[in-house]
Amino acid sequence: MSDRSLPLRVMVSRHSAFYSPLIAGIAAGHFADEGFAPTYAVVPAGKAVSQYIASGEVDIAQSAVSASWTALERGAKPPMVHFAQINRRDGFFLAARSAAGPFRWEQLRSGAFVYVHGGQPQAMLAYALHLAGVELSELQGVDRGSTQDMLSAFRAGEGSWFHEQAPYPQQLEHEGVARVVASIGEAIGPVAFSSVAAARSWVLGPSAVPFMRAYRKARRWVQEAPPAEIAACEASFFPGIDRSALVAAIQAYQRLGTWGGDVAIEREAYDKALDVFTHSRLITRAHAYEQVAISPPDA
Repeated sequence: MSDRSLPLRVMVSRHSAFYSPLIAGIAAGHFADEGFAPTYAVVPAGKAVSQYIASGEVDIAQSAVSASWTALERGAKPPMVHFAQINRRDGFFLAARSAAGPFRWEQLRSGAFVYVHGGQPQAMLAYALHLAGVELSELQGVDRGSTQDMLSAFRAGEGSWFHEQAPYPQQLEHEGVARVVASIGEAIGPVAFSSVAAARSWVLGPSAVPFMRAYRKARRWVQEAPPAEIAACEASFFPGIDRSALVAAIQAYQRLGTWGGDVAIEREAYDKALDVFTHSRLITRAHAYEQVAISPPDA
């Protein structure tokens, strides 16, 4: 790595294989090839990546267009703009402790449901359930906070159903604790779920175009490369996760087309996200695309 390498401080809102375009950009050297020295961090509990973008402590954030709606609902200007799509599907899966035969959404009415509470994950889950004729309020939800606490609770026998991003449901399946039975992303279809965001000044600066060259390569690679090859590259980011579970996670995301299509944030997918948040009454109005998203800086 050159002494003249540019810092690239990456922070993610959640850590999972769902964000492989960014993880592989680091692990497979795509960012380094463009002269960057990347670092990777997960946002501390109780904080938001937008705070770190606003303070200048982070260059690039894994976020979601919906994160900017929070500021707009307050009448404030979001501190970041979303300029590239990471995922065009929800990345959460449902796992059942014991499942015989085909999964039916109404089965969730029986037994406790350990799911990610709050914000976009819960809004997307509620929307998928609604499409299937089930309301989240009908279910026996269990809130155990962090992913690790959720996993510990489920392994200890709490709950009949589990909801998280990959590779965590796949890891439970590997351990023989549960079986993955459904995909929220498949139920909802294309939606603006996760995006790359930065301060507008960074997007207009000299680092943005080389970043996009590297990011496009990384995103294409994780969609098209053999899952075992991607898992081997990313394994150090997932200690405690069996390699076979990580492979299964990447296979599932490739099959869904999670990282497919262009990197530009699609307006139809943006509008679908508005529908999801309107359904959960998390926004009071449809916020304009132009207030939140812009074209990739190399477009």
